[in-house]
Amino acid sequence: MVNKLRYQIVIGAIAAATVAGAIFILNRPEAQSSVQSTDDAYVRADLTVIAPQVSGVIMAVTVDDNQQVQAGDPLLRIDDRALRIALVAASATIAGLQAQLELQQSLIEQARAVVAASSAKLKLAKRNLTRSANLARDGSGTVQALERAEAEWATQHAAYERDRAGLRSAEQRTAILQADLEKAMTDKADASLMLSYTNITAPVAGVVAQRHARVGGYARQGEPLLTLVPLDDIYIEANFRETQLANVDVGQPVDIEIDALPGVQLKGHVESLGAASGASFSLVPPHNATGNFTKIVQRLPVRIQVDSGQQQARRLRVGMSVRPSVHTNAASAQEPTPATAAVQAES
Repeated sequence: MVNKLRYQIVIGAIAAATVAGAIFILNRPEAQSSVQSTDDAYVRADLTVIAPQVSGVIMAVTVDDNQQVQAGDPLLRIDDRALRIALVAASATIAGLQAQLELQQSLIEQARAVVAASSAKLKLAKRNLTRSANLARDGSGTVQALERAEAEWATQHAAYERDRAGLRSAEQRTAILQADLEKAMTDKADASLMLSYTNITAPVAGVVAQRHARVGGYARQGEPLLTLVPLDDIYIEANFRETQLANVDVGQPVDIEIDALPGVQLKGHVESLGAASGASFSLVPPHNATGNFTKIVQRLPVRIQVDSGQQQARRLRVGMSVRPSVHTNAASAQEPTPATAAVQAES
């Protein structure tokens, strides 16, 4: 009987301890856990969408889907015949304007010579007029001689003004030709730039995906033709509950489990914490200033960098589901970011 009573007391104590432990765990703040995990995490990469800057028929496509390319490798070529014609036309226009400018410079020199001659004749006519006026005043000259001198001065003055106007017109014509030449040179540079856009090369290294370009198809300016996925520069985007982030910091180590690769665990580290929750960027962001309010725990993105030198990391593909576990009791590798500091201050 005593043993049975003792047994019941032990069982009761164990049950009470279990209940107390469960209550303690349930009431303990989530962020106090030394490991923070989430299933809301995916492999991401900064995709590069390739779209032409000129429209035209696609003449050649040098890559296939899932092909690895390096930065600078040719991807496709667009028909450039019309642009080559435009470049030749612009070059011809420049040559013609340069020839006109050379001719105009000769005309300006001639006009200056004519103005110089007219100026000399005008000065001579002015001296003759002064002499005739003095003689007429002294009574040594005739009125007819004075009138002829005045008429000659008027004629030479008109000729001088006419020649000066011709010089100004020639100089203005030169300015117009110079402006036309600058525009033609701009047109040539633009044609050359447009021509260079017909040969599309890879701006970054990556794997070709979503290749819509086909030989003979028509490429429209700005319309995506293919996408480059930089598999050597992938990362994890994990959406943690805000209640998990009090002790999450930049540089903390992360264990990464991949749904598609059972048994494989990769190593990484926290690279940065998002500046806003996902709901903040939705088309209709939440607005709780009016009406009934129901508090919903928000999720904030945490960017996790996969550590280099891991062979299995090459098997990761963008969009894969993963489960990262952040070890928050480890020392941070760097100072907290402003976003991290803000989260910690609010906790």
